[in-house]
Amino acid sequence: MNKPKVNIIEFDILYNIFSELKSEFNFEIKNFDNKNDFINSTKDKNNLDFSVIILKEQLKKIIENESINSKNIIIFEKLPLKINEILDEININLIKQKYDLQASYTIGNYSVNLNSRTIQKGSKKLSLTEREIEILIFLKKKDTPQKIDNLQKEVWNYSSKLETHTVETHIYRLRKKIKETFNDDDFIKSEKEGYIIQ
Repeated sequence: MNKPKVNIIEFDILYNIFSELKSEFNFEIKNFDNKNDFINSTKDKNNLDFSVIILKEQLKKIIENESINSKNIIIFEKLPLKINEILDEININLIKQKYDLQASYTIGNYSVNLNSRTIQKGSKKLSLTEREIEILIFLKKKDTPQKIDNLQKEVWNYSSKLETHTVETHIYRLRKKIKETFNDDDFIKSEKEGYIIQ
């Protein structure tokens, strides 16, 4: 799973504190000097997966009007706060999101359980590796075919040492397992532009 993001909107004091401590955090920090930059960045809803939005009270309604899940929003109005209190809020929010994400995921006629790492259709069930789950979820979130180098970068968090045939081998094995269990050749389609799940 990708590193969680903490989006800080129009809150320079907090961002400055966080940027000094960022090596201590298990999340990525993104700063937005104005709400419009943040709103533009959310056009791809995947940018908000496994993320927290920190802002001041007066921005809450504007952000919620953009169809952004209010569960991801944390408001810190009364400052000063202890840094530990802020981190506790962020971590609690991220843990809740991770749990929600790990429940169940529907892809077409299939149900993917992220906790048990299985994919199921009807009474047939197939065990998957963590990497295979990540591939399925990544492809499902994309509307266009994904090239090998993009899978390498996004699912494997890119390593120049990673050969592209490693990615191709994972996809090949996953497609083979799905065909053998569910007799489905079209679940992950291989097109000229890359791989896609429709």
